[in-house]
Amino acid sequence: MVGELRYREFRVPLGPGLHAYPEEMIRQRVGHDGHPEFQIRWLILRRGDESEGASGQVDCKAEHILLWMSSDDIYANCHKMMDEDGQVLGPSQESAGALDKSVLGEMEVDVKGLIQRALRQLEECVGTTPPAPLLHTAHVLSAYASIEPLAGVFKDPKVLDLLMHMLNSPDYQIRWSAGRMIQALSSHDAGTRTQILLSLSQQEAIEKQLDFDSRCALLALFAQATLAEHPMSFEGIQLTQVPGRLLFALVKHYLQATFLLDQLNSSTRQSGAQNEDLSRNRSRLELEFSMVMGTLISELVRAMRWDQAGNRTGTWSHSPDSIFQPQGADADDTQLPAAQAQPFVYGSKRFRPRSQFASGNTYALYVRDTLQPGMRVRMLDNFEEISAGDEGEFRQSNSGMPPAQVFWESTGRTYWVHWHMLEILGFEEDIEDMAVADQYQQTVGALDQALPSLRWKPMSELYAAPYVLPDDDDSEEREHLTQAEWWELLFFIRQLEESDHQVILQLLQENLDGEHILDDEILSELVVPIELAQEMMLSMPQKLDDNSLRDLVNCRIYRKYGPAALTSQAAYQASLETEQQVLPPEAQPQESEGAAKAEAQEAPCWSPGSPLQRLAEECSPTGKVLLDLERALGSEGSRESAVAPCLLQLQRHPQPFLVLMQSLGTPATNRALHLSALRILTQLVDFPEALLLPWHEAMSACMACLQSPKTDREVLQELILFLHRLTSASRDYAVVLNQLGARDAISKALEKHHGKLELAQELRDIVFKCEKHAHLYRKLTTNILGGCIQMVLGQIEDHRRTHRPINIPFFDVFLRHLCQGTSVEVKEDKCWEKVEVSSNPQQAGKLTDRNPKTYWESSSSSGSHFITLHMRQGILIRQLILLVASEDSSYMPARVVVCGGDNASSLTTELNSVNVLPCASRVVLLENLTHPWPVIQIRIKRCHQGGMDTRIRGVEVLGPKTTGWPVFREQLCRHTRLFYMIRAQSWSQDIAENRRSLLHLSSRLNGALRQEQNFADYFLPDDEAAQALGKTCWEALVSPLVQNITSPDEEGVSPLGWLLDQYLECREASHNPQSRAAAFCSRVRRLTHLLVHVEPCQAPPPPVIATPRPKGRNRSHDWSSLATRGLPSSIMRNLTRCWQAVVEEQVHSFLVSHWRDENFVPRYCEHFYNLRKSSTELFGPRAAFLLALQNGCAAALLRLPFLAAAHVSEQFARHIDQRIQGSRIGGARGMEMLAQLQRCLETVLLFSGLEMATTFEHYYQHYMADRLLSMGSSWLEGAVLEQIGLCFPNRLPQQMLRSLSTSEELQRQFHVYQLQRLDQELLKLDDAEKRIQVGASAGSQEPESQRKTVRSAAAMRFLEEEEDNKDFYYEGVMPEVSVLVLSPRCWPVSSISHIMDPRICIPSFLRGTLNRYSNFYSRTQRHPVVDGGLQRQIQWTWLGRAELQFGDNLLHVSTIQMWLLLYFNDLKTVCVDSLVALSGLSVELLNQAIRPLTSSRGPLDFHEQENIPGVCISGVLKVRDEEPTPRRSSVWLIPPQTYMKAEGEGGRNLEKRRNLLNCLIVRILKAHGDEGLHIDQLVCLVLEAWRKGPCPPRSLLYSLGKNSTCSSTDVLSCILHLLGKGTLRRQDDRPQILIYAVPVTVMEPHLESLSPGSLGPNPPLTFHTLQIRSRGVPYASSTGTHSFSTFR
Repeated sequence: MVGELRYREFRVPLGPGLHAYPEEMIRQRVGHDGHPEFQIRWLILRRGDESEGASGQVDCKAEHILLWMSSDDIYANCHKMMDEDGQVLGPSQESAGALDKSVLGEMEVDVKGLIQRALRQLEECVGTTPPAPLLHTAHVLSAYASIEPLAGVFKDPKVLDLLMHMLNSPDYQIRWSAGRMIQALSSHDAGTRTQILLSLSQQEAIEKQLDFDSRCALLALFAQATLAEHPMSFEGIQLTQVPGRLLFALVKHYLQATFLLDQLNSSTRQSGAQNEDLSRNRSRLELEFSMVMGTLISELVRAMRWDQAGNRTGTWSHSPDSIFQPQGADADDTQLPAAQAQPFVYGSKRFRPRSQFASGNTYALYVRDTLQPGMRVRMLDNFEEISAGDEGEFRQSNSGMPPAQVFWESTGRTYWVHWHMLEILGFEEDIEDMAVADQYQQTVGALDQALPSLRWKPMSELYAAPYVLPDDDDSEEREHLTQAEWWELLFFIRQLEESDHQVILQLLQENLDGEHILDDEILSELVVPIELAQEMMLSMPQKLDDNSLRDLVNCRIYRKYGPAALTSQAAYQASLETEQQVLPPEAQPQESEGAAKAEAQEAPCWSPGSPLQRLAEECSPTGKVLLDLERALGSEGSRESAVAPCLLQLQRHPQPFLVLMQSLGTPATNRALHLSALRILTQLVDFPEALLLPWHEAMSACMACLQSPKTDREVLQELILFLHRLTSASRDYAVVLNQLGARDAISKALEKHHGKLELAQELRDIVFKCEKHAHLYRKLTTNILGGCIQMVLGQIEDHRRTHRPINIPFFDVFLRHLCQGTSVEVKEDKCWEKVEVSSNPQQAGKLTDRNPKTYWESSSSSGSHFITLHMRQGILIRQLILLVASEDSSYMPARVVVCGGDNASSLTTELNSVNVLPCASRVVLLENLTHPWPVIQIRIKRCHQGGMDTRIRGVEVLGPKTTGWPVFREQLCRHTRLFYMIRAQSWSQDIAENRRSLLHLSSRLNGALRQEQNFADYFLPDDEAAQALGKTCWEALVSPLVQNITSPDEEGVSPLGWLLDQYLECREASHNPQSRAAAFCSRVRRLTHLLVHVEPCQAPPPPVIATPRPKGRNRSHDWSSLATRGLPSSIMRNLTRCWQAVVEEQVHSFLVSHWRDENFVPRYCEHFYNLRKSSTELFGPRAAFLLALQNGCAAALLRLPFLAAAHVSEQFARHIDQRIQGSRIGGARGMEMLAQLQRCLETVLLFSGLEMATTFEHYYQHYMADRLLSMGSSWLEGAVLEQIGLCFPNRLPQQMLRSLSTSEELQRQFHVYQLQRLDQELLKLDDAEKRIQVGASAGSQEPESQRKTVRSAAAMRFLEEEEDNKDFYYEGVMPEVSVLVLSPRCWPVSSISHIMDPRICIPSFLRGTLNRYSNFYSRTQRHPVVDGGLQRQIQWTWLGRAELQFGDNLLHVSTIQMWLLLYFNDLKTVCVDSLVALSGLSVELLNQAIRPLTSSRGPLDFHEQENIPGVCISGVLKVRDEEPTPRRSSVWLIPPQTYMKAEGEGGRNLEKRRNLLNCLIVRILKAHGDEGLHIDQLVCLVLEAWRKGPCPPRSLLYSLGKNSTCSSTDVLSCILHLLGKGTLRRQDDRPQILIYAVPVTVMEPHLESLSPGSLGPNPPLTFHTLQIRSRGVPYASSTGTHSFSTFR
C-alpha cells in the first residue's frame, strides 16, 4: 500500500539521514487542561526515501510516530494542516461519502441474514467437509466487512460466535475464511481491530476451546494486524522464546491495555456532558489502564525471564548529577603539586599477591590460570616500554613469548609481557579501593594549596544545574503516599484472594474513618498514610503467590517503605522470620555465582538418603513437596487425588519444580538423580494441570543433558521419552525445543547411538514441524514487546506534556530491564563477519591479530586505500578505533574518512572524517552510533609527508551487548527529539511574534529540564541511559531554540541580541533590588546561564570518548577533550556569535560618538570593563565568551576609517605614555596612575592581530623613545611590554629595550677599557722616568747636547698624547659620562638635524671621553664583545639627557640644554644666533630647548631683540640675576613630550603607504590568477617590488616622507586587512595559499575625511594611472609595463 506525502516541506531532523514528516491527523481529544489536542501521525523516512517518493507516494507500512499536539504546535510546525478558519484538517473520508442511508440499510439487512445463514451452515457440516455455499457465504461476509460504514453491524455478539465457531473448525479453509473476515474488520482503524481481537481473546474458556492450531491461527492474525502498528526491529537481539499459552495470555493483556488506551485517547467533549462526569470517567479509565498495564509488564518480565537474568540489576542507580552535563564534567579538578602528588595504590583481596608464593614459576601459573580477559592488572617490573606500576586491561594470551597481551593505559596501546610480571587487580567492580581512596581524598583536603579548576563551576546552587533546584520544603519527608505509590500498592491489593482483599479493605475503612463504601472509584482517590501502607505491606507476603511476591519484592514502594525502612520497628522484627520463610529463593540473599556453580558440580556423595532426598533438602523448606510428589505418583490408589495438592502447591510455588528440572543440567555422574527426575517428570505430564507449570523456564537443562556427550544411554532414552510425551501433550514446548536447537541435538544423538533410540525420530519430526510456529512466536513476541515500548513512550510523552506523574506499576522495572546492557561491550571479533582490504589481502589478518608489532601495508595509488568491515546484523558500534604508529613516518595516515552503507556498492553516507596527528597511536573514528550500518569502510585519503602507501597496525571495534537497550534508546531518543523539536519550534514562533516572550523562556526551559531530570532520577537505571536522554533533550530543545533566538531578523537584530542590548541598558538601573530593571536583569541572567550550562564545553564535537578513566600513577584529566566537546557545538557557537555581535554594535556606537573626546581612552576602558563584567554576569567567566567579547571589540575597531583608527591608536599610545610618566611621581597619585595603566593595558591587548597594531606601534615607538631618552629606563617599561608585546608586530619597542641593555653592557666594558688605558698611561710615565734616571746616571760620559736631544723628544711625545687625554688631567671633579648606543633600525633617529659634531659642540674636557669611546666602539666592532654582527659606525646625536649643578639645585636637562648651559661657565651672555650657527640645529628644536630654561623655574633669562613672539630668531640669553633658592632641590627642565597628530601629515602618509601596499598585493595576486600564491612568497614579492619597481614612484615617495620604508609586518598587516574586507580569500584545503577574490573596486586607495565633524571619506578624489616598469620583478609578464590605479 502507498500513501501520499503531502507535507514534504515540514521536516524535522531526527538523526543522520533521518527525518520526520507530518502525515495526517488521526484523532482529537480534550486534554487535561480542557483544550483540544490532536494526534498527528509523523512518518519516519531516511535519506533517499523522500527522493524515491518524489511523486508524493510513500509506503504506508513505513515507520511512524504518533504524537499529540496542541493547535499552537500544529500552527508553528505544520500550519498547512489547518484550514482558513484555523481548524485542523481531519482524516480523509473518501470511502464514506459514496453510500447513502438507504443503501447502507439494505446492506445491514443482508449482513444479518448472511450471519444467520453461516451459523446454520456451520451446524449442518459438523464433522464433514465444508460445502461450497459456506465458503461463498464467508467470502461475501469478508467483502461486506471491508466496508467501513458497516463495521458497527459486525459488533453484534453473533458475529463473535460465528468467528469462534469458524476458528474452532478443524477445516483449514474455514479457519482461513475467518482470518480473512477478521483482517477485513481490523483494517478500518486501530480501535475496531483492538475491540474485535479483544472480544475474541476474552471469550469464556477460550483457552480450553482453542486447540494449538486454532490458537496459532488467532495469534497469526494478531501478529499480522499489529505488524503495521509498531514496525520495530529487534534484529541481532536474542529474545526469549515464550510458549504459546503464555504468549496468548500476553496477547490478552496487551489487547486489554490497548483497548483502554484507545478509550482514553478518544475522549471528546460532548454537548451537555458535565465536566465532573467526564473527569470521573477519565479517572476510572486511567486507573484501569494503570492496573492492566502493570499486569502486562509483570507478565512480560516473567515471560522474557528478565526477573531471573536481572536480579543483580535491581540496585542500579545513576549519579545524582545533572543528566545534561557530560560524564566527568563535575569531577574534582584539584590537582596535587608535582612534588607532592603521590599515586595511591589500590588492590583486591580476592587475588593473591606475588609475595605469597614460593617461586616465580608458581606465581606465573597462578596468574595464567586465574586471569580472564577484561581484568585489570598492574605491572610489577620494568619491561622494555612498560614501567613498574603501569596499569592496564588484560586482552588475551597465546603460546608465544611473552604470552600475555595487555592494553596499557600509559602507552595507549597493547603490549605483550610475561605472566610473573603481572599483579591481578580484578574486574572494575571487584576492586576494593574505597578505604585507600578516602585516605587519599583526606590527604588532598589537608593541603593548604589548591590549584584553580580548569573548568569553571558556579559556586551558587542556582547555577549549578540548568534547572532551578527544588526548595528544601519539597524534599522534606512526606506523611502520605503519592498517587503513583498508592496505585502500585493497590495493584497488589487487587492480586489478593477475595477474603484477603476484604481484610485489606476493612483495614483501610477502619484507619481512614471513611463513611463511604470503598469501591474502585473511591480507592483510586484515597490518600493513604505511610504507616498504614507499611502495615499492609507487612501482611501481604503471606497472602501472595510466588510470582506476585517476587513482583512485590522488586517494586519501588517495597524497596522504599518495606523491610529496609522497617528494620527499627518491633512489628517488623516479629514478622521477619515468617517473611523470610515465605520469600522465594530469588528474593533472598544468595551466594556468589561461582560458589553456586561449584556446589552444583560436586556430587552429594556424603549425604544420606536418595538423590531426590538430597535435592529436596537443598530446596528447604519448600523442597518437601518433591518427596510428597514422588510418593503420590508411586501410590497404588487414585493418583489424581494424591497428586492434585502437590500440583496446586507447585503452581503456587514453582521453585522446587524448576530445581527438579534444572537437575538434568548437572554433570553426567548424577545418573541416579537424572533417572529419578525423569521418571517423575514423565509421569507428571499425564496430568492436565501439570501443563500449567513453567516447563519452558528449565528446558535449557534438558537441552544440556541432550547435547552432553557424557550422558548415559539410559538417561538419554528416558529424556527422549519424556520430551516426546511433553511435546505430544502440548506442542508449545516443541516450539521451545525448536528454538533451542533440539533438532540438531536429536540427530547427533541418533547418529551416535546408531538410531537405536525409541521415539527419537518421532520427536525430531514434531520439533521440525513447529519451525513456522517458532517463527510466528518470535514475530508475535517482537510485536508485543514493540507495542509495550510504544505505550511506554506514549506515557512518557503524556508525562512531558501534562507534567502529571506516571502512575503505572512496575514502570521503572520495565525501563530498567529495557536499559540492560548499557555498560556492557562486545569485542571486535563478535562485531564483524569479515574484513576486506583494498590491496594485499593476505595481510588483512594482521589488522585483527591484536599485535601492535604487525601491520597491513597497502600497495596501490595514493588516496585509494580502504578497509571494509562487514558488520554482523543489528550491531551498533560503540567505538571504532584505528591503530597507527608514529614510527611509520610517511606510511602513517594523515586523513581518514569513514563511510557507511547497506552494502559494499552503496557506501555513500560519510559518517566521520578525522585528521590524524603525527604523534597519535589510537585514533577514534566512530563513537556511539545510533544506526546499525551493515557495511563500514575506512578510507585513507592522505598520508603524512606525502606518502603513497599506508600502514595500519590494527582495527578495534566495540559494540553494545545484544540486548534491547539499543532499540529502546533509538526509540526513546527519536520520540524525545521529535517532541522537543516541535516544542522548540512553537516557543520560537512565540518569540518571533513577540520578543518580550523571550523573558519567559527560562521558566519554560526550567520546567522541561527539571522534569526530565526527575524522570531520569526516578526511572532510568544508570548513567548511560540518563545521559542519552539528557543529551537528546538538550540537543532537540535547547539547540534549535538557541539557533532561532540568535538568528537575525529582517532588521539584522536577533531576539537574544535585542535582549542582551536591553540588559546592558538596564544594568545600571538594576542595582536597586526593588526596581523592575532588577527583575528584568535577573530573568536574563537565568536564561543565559541555563543555555550555557552543559557546555564546558565539550564537546565532541567530535563525539565524546567514553573510555574508562585511568587510576594511579597514570591518572590524568583529558581537558583537551572537554575543550573540543563544547566549543564546536552549535549552542556555544551561536551564543558566542550573538554576544560578539552585541558587543560589536555597543563598541561601534561608542567609538562613533566619542572617538574625538579628550578623555576617550579612560571612557573606552570603562566601557570595556562594563562589558566584561556583564559577560561574567551573563555567562560566567567562560573563556569562549571572553574571547567573543574581545572579538566583538576588535571587529568594532576594524570598522573605523583609517584616520579614525590611527587617531584611536595615537590616543592609546599617548595615554600609556602619560600614565608611565605619572607613575614616577610616587605616592597615592603614582599608585592611581599605575591602576589606570593596568586597565588600559588590558584593553590595548585587543590590538594584537589587527591592522591598527602597526599604527599603534608607530606612535608607541616614538613616545617610548622620548620617554627613555628623557627619563631613562625602568622596570615598568619591561612590564608593560611583557603584557602588551603581542600588539607590536615589528617588535620595535622590545628591540629598543634590548638596545638599551646592549648599550649598558658596552658602557661597562668601556669603563674597564678606560681603566686599562689609565693604567697603561701611568705605566708609560713610569717607564719614561726610569729611562731618564738611567740616562742621567749613564749620561755623565755623554755630551750634554745629546742628553738634551733625548729629553726634548720624550717631551714632544708626551705633549702629543696629552692632547687626546686632556680629561685625564682635568682639574676638578671629572663628570661621569655615559654613552647610549641607539640602533637606527628600532629607534626613531632619522632626522639629519639631530646629528652632532663633538669637536664643535662639546667642551674640550668631554671630547676626550667621546674620542676614546669612538675608538673603543671601533675595536668592539673588530672584536665583538657583546653580540656578533656586521661592523657598524658610531654617529653622535643630540639625543640624551644630563644633570648639572647650579648652585644648590640639580638641573635635569637634555643634551642640547646641557651644551647651552655650559657656555655660561665662560660667558655671561650668549647670543641665540651664534647658537644656531654653531650647533646647526633648527630654530624650532633650539626654541623647544630654550623655553624650559627661561621659564620661572629655569636659570636663564631671555632678552628678545626682535619682537616676534613664539620663535627665538634673535636674542640674548644670560644667567638670571636673583639668587637661586637656598633649599637643595632637583629641577626638571627637560622639554616636555610632544605628541603627534594622527590627522596630520604623518597619519596621511601612513594611509598612503597602506593603500600603495594594498594595490601591489592585488596586482600581484591578479597576475597569478586562480593558482594563488603562498603567503610567504607574496610578502617577498611585494617587498621586492617596493624596492626595485621603482615603487613607489618618486612623486609618491616624496609624499610619504623621507626615507619611507616597508617591512614584512606592514605587508602582513595589509594582507590581514584585505582578508577581512573579502578582497582576498584562502584556499579551503590549503589555507596558506591566498587568491584574489573580488574586483579591485573596493581596493581603490582613498583618504578618509579630515574634517573634524565627519568619519566618512572626503569628496570624490581624482584618479590617474601610473606606469610601473618591471625590472626583474618575478611576477612581471612578458609585456614591459603594468598599470594600477592610485590617488592624486
